[in-house]
Amino acid sequence: MTASTDALASAAARGQRVPDFFIVGHPKCGTTALWVMLRAHPQIFLPTVKEPRFLASDLRAMVPSSPHQPQTLEQYLALFAGAAPGLCVGEISPAYLRSREAAGAIAALQPDARIIAIFREPASFVRSLHLHLLEEHVETETDLATALANEELERAGQRVLRYSDHLHYTEQLRRYHAVFAPEQVLVLIYEEFRADNEGTVRRVLRFLDVDEDVELPAREANPSYGVRSPRLNGVAHSLQGGSPAARAVRRAMVTLTPRRLRRGAMGMLRRNVLYGPPPEPDERVMAELRERHRPEVEAFGEYLGRNLLTLWGYRDGPG
Repeated sequence: MTASTDALASAAARGQRVPDFFIVGHPKCGTTALWVMLRAHPQIFLPTVKEPRFLASDLRAMVPSSPHQPQTLEQYLALFAGAAPGLCVGEISPAYLRSREAAGAIAALQPDARIIAIFREPASFVRSLHLHLLEEHVETETDLATALANEELERAGQRVLRYSDHLHYTEQLRRYHAVFAPEQVLVLIYEEFRADNEGTVRRVLRFLDVDEDVELPAREANPSYGVRSPRLNGVAHSLQGGSPAARAVRRAMVTLTPRRLRRGAMGMLRRNVLYGPPPEPDERVMAELRERHRPEVEAFGEYLGRNLLTLWGYRDGPG
């Protein structure tokens, strides 16, 4: 079910608790680390569901939803009902940056919202996203160049580019600037977040107008891994699914195996069988990606008033 703009606006008008801020950075851009750190701040409330994605109505048919994700406006608002008075309430959904509908929906729900958008150098982003999708068994092609050549998909009657659709940075940020004042939008660069974790988090806390002197330990969450065996990884994911066979296997494991042993076995399986360190990047493919997306990097840098070509290590000229 998709909530109308009027329904979103009336929710705030009725005094129901709605988010004060939204983190809309792309996946693999530090959103999980930021979620973990901000949840530890005593003046901030974030729901246990990290990616509600409810306001990205245009992507709902294209992105499989989790049973924990809200399907109605009432379920969505219930995520924030437990926030104590006076807390700064937020939510983090990377899909809101790619979505064409989310910016308008957020503005209807909370016109005074503060938006934190995180961007990453395109070639590095694509490689990291590819590794993540392999781990999640969404992607089965282990060769990045081949995966990119076959990235066009049909989803809900729409043509989708699995990787490239994320990389329209200028257009994506313009959607937020179209409905929010410049001072309501904070743009972060992933590489700067990695280089200065503490400084970036303090900048976020100042933007949210909460105590920036609270000690929040630096975190790296959701790191990239290499999938050792796509076939075994697929089997593992099928056992986590909702099919009757998968549920039967899980029930048998619970019945026959002590919990501590199950957890230890799964940890060993993930570390030694399913996943390992990410493979070294193919520099030829990475160079091709940088040249392909160089015009967007240049345009986005001009839009921000920053030299992203230098920051992201692009050569002085194409070729």
